[in-house]
Amino acid sequence: MEQMSLLEYVQSAQKKDLKVSFRPGDQVKVYFKVIEGSNERIQILEGIVLRRKGSGLSETFTLRKVSFGTGIEVIFPINSPRIEKIEIVRYGKVRRAKLYYLRNLSGKAARISEDSSRRLSAVSKEKTAKVPSVN
Repeated sequence: MEQMSLLEYVQSAQKKDLKVSFRPGDQVKVYFKVIEGSNERIQILEGIVLRRKGSGLSETFTLRKVSFGTGIEVIFPINSPRIEKIEIVRYGKVRRAKLYYLRNLSGKAARISEDSSRRLSAVSKEKTAKVPSVN
């Protein structure tokens, strides 16, 4: 039996157990903690995932949201303790891993079509999980 190195031990202790699997093009809601003085609240940011980068503890994703005509991009570390949860709103159908071209588009041109095959598989999984078995 191999012993775990100190680095692997520390990384496994700090790694979050994310149940959500998302890709670039997906529209997600990120619930993250904001600390203002002594107050702490949860803020929701909804946008399109432009990219995922890295692996392990250093993995990040970039979220883009257009707010009042201004594009906002936020880079979140996936294993950050400030992220409460990540919720998928829509699955996007894209053919690239990095969606930087969306920065130059606006309005209807910036829309991403929905990936119905991924959506249907997620819905069918939910239905099978909720239906009680009859013996």
